[in-house]
Amino acid sequence: MDMKSTLIKDTTREERLKIIQEALNCDDSAGCENCSGCGVFGAGDPFDMYRDYIDGKREIKEINMAFVSRMFVRGR
Repeated sequence: MDMKSTLIKDTTREERLKIIQEALNCDDSAGCENCSGCGVFGAGDPFDMYRDYIDGKREIKEINMAFVSRMFVRGR
């Protein structure tokens, strides 16, 4: 099965929104269990976290790397 690219250059804004909704299983349907997990890990609203991707400003990888770099510190 071929996976469609999720890169900004290969997607529309609507496709990127759907990608985030499906990946997080956190839309306004039965997928979200309102567990507050997003807040617990400091991400806040996942749609705010990925807004730059949805709006075509930064790739998912860049957003994830920035988030992880705040959570973990490399040893010396």
